[in-house]
Amino acid sequence: MLIYPDEKEDRMSETLSHKPIEGDDVTRAIEGAHAALGKRQKDDGHWVFELEADATIPAEYVLLEHYLDRIDQEKQNKIGVYLRRIQGEHGGWPLYFGGGFDLSATVKAYFALKAIGDSIDAPHMRRAREAILDHGGAARSNVFTRIQLALFGEVPWDATPVMPVELMLLPRTAFFSVWNMSYWSRAVLAPMLAVGALKPQAVNPRGIHIQELFVKPPSEVKDWIRGPYRSIWGRAFKHLDTALRPVLPLIPKTVHDKALKAAISFIEPRLSRGGLGAIYPAMANVVMLYRALGVPDSDPRVVTAWESIQDLLVHKDDEIYCQPCVSPVWDTGLSGLAMMEAASGAHPTKRDETLAKLKKSAEWLRDRQILDVKGDWAVNTPDLRPGGWAFQYENDYYPDVDDTAVVGMLLHRVDPEENREAIERAREWIIGMQSTNGGWGAFDVDNDLEMLNHIPFSDHGALLDPPTADVSARCISFLCQLGHPEDRPVIDKALEYLRKEQEKEGCWFGRWGTNYIYGTWSVLCALNIAGIAYDDPMVKRAVNWLEDIQRSDGGWGEDCATYEGAPPGIYKESLPSQTAWAVLALMAVGRRDSEAVKRGINFLMSQQDENGEWQEEAYNAVGFPKVFYLRYHGYKQFFPLQALSRYRNLGTSNTGRVEYGF
Repeated sequence: MLIYPDEKEDRMSETLSHKPIEGDDVTRAIEGAHAALGKRQKDDGHWVFELEADATIPAEYVLLEHYLDRIDQEKQNKIGVYLRRIQGEHGGWPLYFGGGFDLSATVKAYFALKAIGDSIDAPHMRRAREAILDHGGAARSNVFTRIQLALFGEVPWDATPVMPVELMLLPRTAFFSVWNMSYWSRAVLAPMLAVGALKPQAVNPRGIHIQELFVKPPSEVKDWIRGPYRSIWGRAFKHLDTALRPVLPLIPKTVHDKALKAAISFIEPRLSRGGLGAIYPAMANVVMLYRALGVPDSDPRVVTAWESIQDLLVHKDDEIYCQPCVSPVWDTGLSGLAMMEAASGAHPTKRDETLAKLKKSAEWLRDRQILDVKGDWAVNTPDLRPGGWAFQYENDYYPDVDDTAVVGMLLHRVDPEENREAIERAREWIIGMQSTNGGWGAFDVDNDLEMLNHIPFSDHGALLDPPTADVSARCISFLCQLGHPEDRPVIDKALEYLRKEQEKEGCWFGRWGTNYIYGTWSVLCALNIAGIAYDDPMVKRAVNWLEDIQRSDGGWGEDCATYEGAPPGIYKESLPSQTAWAVLALMAVGRRDSEAVKRGINFLMSQQDENGEWQEEAYNAVGFPKVFYLRYHGYKQFFPLQALSRYRNLGTSNTGRVEYGF
């Protein structure tokens, strides 16, 4: 029988995945991964890895320099190298590695490369331009792209939805209030609404324009705001948008000026070296707003805002790209848990040395707990004391529920007595952040006014921060790990929420990680520590789903396209991070000695390189489904270490059960 090369490789991978696991092999893999991750720890105890998005953020950074006439050509040339490298075979730029053509990302990348100095006749530019025109041209790009084009005079401001700065004056009870929107929407919108009111024009010193990307001149386009609509509400809001346009000029100047002041009053207390909201779009909007207001670049507020953006740039030998934000608290929490797992059990890896280093991590984290700032979350919970952690180095107004749960679990494992006060404040804050339906959102309580996602501005469909299974599971895990009996009603309410959220396939949606494997891992960890029986129907359905989607090589992988309707749990290859999640999930519900787990462990060991690390190019997380995806560079390092260490530790455990929430 003739066997083709790919088939031979598949058979070889399957054979290797069934290879018996030797304890010494697992130990060597753990020691290599432990050493590799340990080397990445900073002297003060924290970890931080690169956080990569798509072409959009680096392209926007290039255009920001041209908007301001603060062009650093050497820096721009290196960003150009990065942008050219990640161009897709389809001629455009995808939203994640190997993804399909995305019109808006491609328009921005093309504009940026032209601004950098690329000839429109260069092959890569011609391919991009043809792809853009084939997809309807720049006029059909998304709202944020059209706003960028309006700032450069490429389209009229009528190309953007009606979003008057007067929204900043609306109280929490008003439907269109910014307080009904997510943290990221609020932080981006406040300066954007003010910029939209002032309607400045980019300096654009080199006179870069991209009219060649339009099927017909922008002046002839009459249907900027159009479907597809997600519901009848979308059509209703389109009519409202049309009706409001002639009314806006009639708003009294006193009201308009008051709204501008309200926007600035919102922004300035939230400014820090971390930047407004500590996310790039909000930070860039602030810089553009100050320029529109005539504030000089030497003003301390502008200096701080500009430096916060510079801190997002990742410099390589010949490339530079801009991160959407940084993730040190998240990376430290997850790295610390992996290192703790490796240093635990009957045969720990460098226990005393690791614990000493993790005590430094705990000290670093305690110093960053937000205890004296009532952030935006307090609009809904005014009597709740602060006690959370932000995702970034500095973002006091926007602590993250998910980060807080992870950090709390790490502090509890490192030293529950020394960290008692920090843990208790985190527990109090997380309990107070539970939404009415029993779940938790990432940053706000009951941020689920779904109709807002149907306004023309929200073509990305991500204006809100409703409760999700993955964040809710992490909160359950944290509270159960602490073990306070009085918390049981909170936990039971959350468990009921998770039961309702299970998909028909048996998995759970992963809002912040790709995707159903991530969500299912998160939930099974929580169900275990909450005491849900392994033969509970929802656990059995989840286990069956995970085992059914295991690949022939023993690993697991999932495509970001699952957020766009692709089958859950499927990808063209197995990935270290997702294999680790699947293995951890199965071990959490008593499947440590199953064939599926053994094959997954074999896959992880087979993919580890000589430096003790793993490699994967696929994106493993999401910012906004269908719109914005992320690649956490640390995931492929600390999750496999945690999975291998847990496999070893459960093998010598008296109970055979995972005794922690994560």
